[in-house]
Amino acid sequence: MDADGKPAHAGNMRAQVNQALDNLEKVLAEGGFRLVDQLFANWDAVTNRLTQAGCRPSSTLLGVSRLAFPELLIEIEATAVQ
Repeated sequence: MDADGKPAHAGNMRAQVNQALDNLEKVLAEGGFRLVDQLFANWDAVTNRLTQAGCRPSSTLLGVSRLAFPELLIEIEATAVQ
């Protein structure tokens, strides 16, 4: 969506993903927060590994100030079905 709430970049998924992240980053910044930079910088490692495994995962990204162990940078939950 653009700044006026109208759909943007019809037919261009990459541009829409970037627009969505730009929008999210703007809203977070207005609240004094920022994106999880390290995750986005390494997201290709996640998607490449899952693609190699034949997965089509859904995902939810939640930012937290810290995990249970300070040295941990990411938490992944998975559900396997047969």
